[in-house]
Amino acid sequence: MKFTSRGVVLPLAALYFLVPIGASIWFSVNEVEGVSFDAYTEGLGAEGLTTSLMLSVRLGLATIVCGLLLMVPTLVAVSLYLPRLRRIVEVLCMMPLVVPPIALVAGVTTVLSWEQDLADTPLYMTFQLLRDEDFPLVLVLVYTVMSLPFLYRSLDAGLRAVDLRTLVEAARSLGASRLQTLWQVVVPNLRAAVMGGAVLSLAMVLGEYTVASVLSYRPFSVWMVEIKDSEAQLSVAAAMLSLLITWGLLLLLTTLAAGRSRRRAVSGRENRRKTAS
Repeated sequence: MKFTSRGVVLPLAALYFLVPIGASIWFSVNEVEGVSFDAYTEGLGAEGLTTSLMLSVRLGLATIVCGLLLMVPTLVAVSLYLPRLRRIVEVLCMMPLVVPPIALVAGVTTVLSWEQDLADTPLYMTFQLLRDEDFPLVLVLVYTVMSLPFLYRSLDAGLRAVDLRTLVEAARSLGASRLQTLWQVVVPNLRAAVMGGAVLSLAMVLGEYTVASVLSYRPFSVWMVEIKDSEAQLSVAAAMLSLLITWGLLLLLTTLAAGRSRRRAVSGRENRRKTAS
């Protein structure tokens, strides 16, 4: 029964994901004269694509760094010293899934409107820095909040899979500082969880439209929507490029995790062989 259910569910899930992707690819190459790959060979060099894509990638990398700097120490501290706060931290991290992006950006817009009232104060330059057109830090801050659910779930699963207290106590007994323990002991054991959360956060940034559009910025997702009326095939081809980037990162993550598992298995067999001999 279990095999039968899997044999039905997996093909249906594959169709659910692959049919829209296949239809999008066909739309991007279908022409009156036949099949044409101009949207990929020529269109992907269109004005604004590279600039918007690089902006989204930079925003994504900054979001990943901010999110990890915030979540890794917090979750380690909660797991070791404040387990009663685990539920509260979980609720706070899941909150961005409940609050609609349009409501979140409405609050951000209200705060940014204070800029004119602070023209004669040092905070005015802070608001200018947050709204910089070349690299809007305000988007990084908002995206960091929006990425908390993905980072929390990934890191929490990674922390539950390791004996964190034993690792930390062993490192501390050998003279490592708290920072050394976190960076050299805890983080390496959370490598797969960190990479998984990072990929999900980057995918979220690449596909986020509402916040960037309302705040009048032009990352990759906004650029795709802007050109869809005049260059529909190019817009779809750009979406496939975004999907390809995300899938490539997931494939890289899977390959690295599989490679590490194989190395651990080989190392375990060698250790057992040495012990037996």
